[in-house]
Amino acid sequence: MRAIHRGASPRLNDYDEYRDSFTELSARLGMYCSYCERRIATQLAVEHIQPKALLKYRYLQGKWENFLLGCVNCNSTKGKKDVVLSEVLLPDRDNTSAAYKYTPDGRIEIADTLTAPQQAMAGATLKLTGLDKRISEVYDSAGELVAIDRVAQRMETWLIAESSKDDLQANPSNGFRRQIVRTARAQGFFSIWMTVFGDDLVLRRMLIEEFPGTAGDCFDPNTTQPIIPRPPNTLANGCKV
Repeated sequence: MRAIHRGASPRLNDYDEYRDSFTELSARLGMYCSYCERRIATQLAVEHIQPKALLKYRYLQGKWENFLLGCVNCNSTKGKKDVVLSEVLLPDRDNTSAAYKYTPDGRIEIADTLTAPQQAMAGATLKLTGLDKRISEVYDSAGELVAIDRVAQRMETWLIAESSKDDLQANPSNGFRRQIVRTARAQGFFSIWMTVFGDDLVLRRMLIEEFPGTAGDCFDPNTTQPIIPRPPNTLANGCKV
């Protein structure tokens, strides 16, 4: 889960209509779901971290600090669930890039480098957004798996990234690296590309720089590995990882 910087609010006051924040949010964070990392060309929505549907969070409806971007799947799974900031990991507050591991079979696992309390929070975030769900296997008439859910789409992106890595080994040039990074930005799933190219420091630095809103200070500039804990920020209950 890509650690992100949303930045300070572009407005002095709260938003009267929260949807008006979408243009600024998408410009700063890119057209990606803040949770599952998919690139969503349409139907990407302003997501309230603490749900506006719950009366106790109604006052946060227009608060910039309560906005992320969410896809239909993550939003609908999260729904009206109460989000206690101290009990989950969030990409704008914590170094979620250090909290999870991505695998070729589309699973998201909790990093074993976390403490037991951190692992519990990481698991709560997966459950909150449904990122712990198994694949929904749907095949076309030719018997090919169709990537209609988040798990299958992660598997598909992993294969694209692996193929790109093979091509880079055959053509090890910075120009080809730039092409791979452009493909990654168009595809989404930042963390998968970072995982597949785990031994390519140059390309990993390019990915960190290319994806808008990526919290670059969450990665060691020399090794490009995630920093634990996240450097201090001003958000409530932040930097738990």
